[in-house]
This record gives sequence, structure tokens and C-alpha cells, in this order.
Amino acid sequence: MTEFLTELVITVTSYIASLGYWGVGMMMAIESCNIPLPSEIILPFGGYLVSTGQLKFFPAALAGATGGTVGSIISYFIGLFGGRPLLLRYGKYIGLTTERLHKAEGWLVRYGDATVFFSRLLPGIRTFISLPVGAARVRMIPFIIYTFLGSLIWALLLTYCGFLLGENWEIIRTWFQRIDLVLLGVIILLIAWFVWRKVSRSRA
Repeated sequence: MTEFLTELVITVTSYIASLGYWGVGMMMAIESCNIPLPSEIILPFGGYLVSTGQLKFFPAALAGATGGTVGSIISYFIGLFGGRPLLLRYGKYIGLTTERLHKAEGWLVRYGDATVFFSRLLPGIRTFISLPVGAARVRMIPFIIYTFLGSLIWALLLTYCGFLLGENWEIIRTWFQRIDLVLLGVIILLIAWFVWRKVSRSRA
């Protein structure tokens, strides 16, 4: 497994280094198509290239967010045309277990389209959320907007971390694994605030 990850890092970073912004965008599109290509490798390395002057910060983050959105749209249509039976049958192969599918569907029922935005900030969920969203036939325009906004925040964060760490950008992979619970807590607070605001408006 270690050798595989090493080869993956070398391959991904060489593509990004040779293709620049296009490399960042294409790799993020592949990740968002539920192919195991961690954004924790792609975006921080883009940030490292920013630190060396080979890329500029905002275009690099924008390329990542755009690529992530394109890949998510592809996944959306897979969910849309394949439907729930496809996800139940094959979802486990990409980490979308039945339990996770039920959880995503519950979020969609409770929080509506905004689920797309919050989910794009959660490691482990952000990559496959487009599939149940497509199966639930969430409206396309809100889906694209929320996906892009969530992807942009994620891209800005990881690209900036890679920029700060410079040649030590690989540290971010371990770091992000440790703060998953922190991110989850932040998302829960944001969802609670969203629900509170919605209830307050309805009462008013």
C-alpha cells in the first residue's frame, strides 16, 4: 500500500507540474468522479507550486474548484440516470455504503439543496455526495452553485496550506486526517445555524 501511495503521489505531482492549472483541474475532476485520487495530494502540491512561483494562488484554487465541479456534474448524472438501485448495488466499491447513502438522503430531506454545500467540506463524504444528490433529482442550477462554492472553499484552504508548507506540503495529508472531527463539528454548527435561521424566519 505504501509503495502504491508513493507511486500515486509521484504520478499526480508530475502531471500537475507539467500541465500547471490544467493539471490541477483535471486531477480534481477525476477525484470528483469518485476515482480515489485524494485532493489532499492535488491541491497542496498546487500550493507548493505557488510558493515556487510556477503558479499563482487564486488561479490555482479556481482551477481546483472548477475541476471539482465538472467531475461532480458527471457524478450527478450517473446518480440521476442510474438511480438509487445503482448506488445500492455498486456504491460500496467507492465507499458509498448503504449506511452513508441513508445518511446523505436524510440530510437532503432535512436541509435541502444546502446539503450539497456542507457536504463538499467534509473529507470522506465530499467525493461521492453528488451521486445520491443526482439520484434524489436535486435541481441542477442550485447543485452547480453550491458545489462550486463548497469546492472553492476547500480548494482555497488546501492550496493555501500547501503554499505555507512549501516543500513539506505532504504533511497536509496526515494533518487533515486528524482534523476530520473538527471539520465535522464546524459543519454541524453551520447546519444548526442554518436550521435556526430558517425556523426563526418561519415564525416571524
